[in-house]
Amino acid sequence: MSSTLHGKALVAQGGGPTVVINQSLVGVVLEARKFGQVERVYGALNGVRGIINEEFLDLTQETTHNLEQVAETPSSGMLSTRDKPDAAYCREMFKVMQAHNVRYFFYIGGNDSSDTVRIVNEEATRADYELRAIHIPKTIDNDLEVNDHCPGYGSAARFVASAFIGANLDNRALPGVYIGVIMGRHAGFLTAAASLARKYPDDGPHLIYIPERAFDIDQFVQDVERVYDQHGRCVIAVSEGIQDKAGAPIMTTLTQCAERDAHGNVQLSGTGALGDLLVEQIKSRHARLPAALVHRLRLRRRPARGPGGRRARGAVRLLAQPRRLGHHPPHRQLLGGLPALAARGDRRARPPHARG
Repeated sequence: MSSTLHGKALVAQGGGPTVVINQSLVGVVLEARKFGQVERVYGALNGVRGIINEEFLDLTQETTHNLEQVAETPSSGMLSTRDKPDAAYCREMFKVMQAHNVRYFFYIGGNDSSDTVRIVNEEATRADYELRAIHIPKTIDNDLEVNDHCPGYGSAARFVASAFIGANLDNRALPGVYIGVIMGRHAGFLTAAASLARKYPDDGPHLIYIPERAFDIDQFVQDVERVYDQHGRCVIAVSEGIQDKAGAPIMTTLTQCAERDAHGNVQLSGTGALGDLLVEQIKSRHARLPAALVHRLRLRRRPARGPGGRRARGAVRLLAQPRRLGHHPPHRQLLGGLPALAARGDRRARPPHARG
């Protein structure tokens, strides 16, 4: 393996856009242009699909001013894709990279994007082709392993908290039972962020349910009744992916007509079905509780290299600092690289001891 690898750099964005995903894109471009061995910096339109179709934008000569403007713009500046590449798809991607002498590949995305980076790296290894394949974390679900928090989560968490601040005020003025269904098929970080809406002791959300804790419909109805008796109203934040103790999505236990997506997964987001089903449970078991309002919440750096490996993922970790009573030290974070093994597409769950 040569110490200095000459060739082109390629960056792409995948999955759902976020408010800050362009910060990562621009960070790659600006940093890559500082190194003489990087001959050109390409951006792929529409993520991995743009690589297959060889739809590249040459960002090498783009002005720093324009790039900084893009960095401040929400959504995916290079457009995105929902394609979930398999081994055959990644082989075609690698062939395109090889034809264009791409030696540095940066893919900004979540779990599936991380797995894509892994497969492309394996193809390069089999072909004895030197390639630095690097995954840059992006997910509002905040469920990438090792990271403390992922770019994209903070802005989405703020949106959820802001939405529940408004929902709580509406519910205070027009008391009833309000259920907000939040994205999160496997992880409850985003739903837990709803707790940031609380300012006073009687503020909502009064009840929060996440996928990491087994959901019991009988206990749920009892919880709603208890809160309603106490406050005369109830605001609930619930993850779309809540499941029973057997691991079955509550959506499938309450109905036999759950929609499925193109990958065969139960359609949890966008339909509002889970909120409607939970409201029906409340109404049928406790008719005196006026479930009057139901809403669905639908949320619409620099390159790193892993130690001793070709493939890596950027990671965000918190730096531990001493605390003293009444003092909250400033938030500090460390950006670093992870070895190939740690950059798999594994999901992490919200720790049971986590607060908020």
